[in-house]
Amino acid sequence: MKQLFEPHIQLVEKVLDIRLERQNVVMGNIANVNTHNYKPRKLVFEDDLQSALNLDAKGKMTRTSPKHLPSVFDVNGFQGQGITDFKPRTVYGEDAVDLDKEMGAMAKNSLLYNALTDVMAKNLTGLQTVIAEGGK
Repeated sequence: MKQLFEPHIQLVEKVLDIRLERQNVVMGNIANVNTHNYKPRKLVFEDDLQSALNLDAKGKMTRTSPKHLPSVFDVNGFQGQGITDFKPRTVYGEDAVDLDKEMGAMAKNSLLYNALTDVMAKNLTGLQTVIAEGGK
């Protein structure tokens, strides 16, 4: 029996959640740009996601033997890691938070988040059409 949703929809949902969490971390850094001795935080998950999906550098599934089945991603145990032990550059009179870097990180994260929401929307348009046509 064919599933109602594409198999990757749970993965996209989890990545959207982590991107939202990253946006909150970046916004916290920006909010503390003038706080003395504040150390900016980061949330990284891309490398862990790659290894959890068992993807090689080209973005394709890797298999060590042709007899192996492709790995299946389990979204329940995956989450991003916060980095707080990062040692920022400290210069007298400057803040530890680099506002330009944080704004760039926020813009990049927003673009990637919006791209994923477009993927989700395209997956759900077929379902919307079925619902609309079924009511006639």
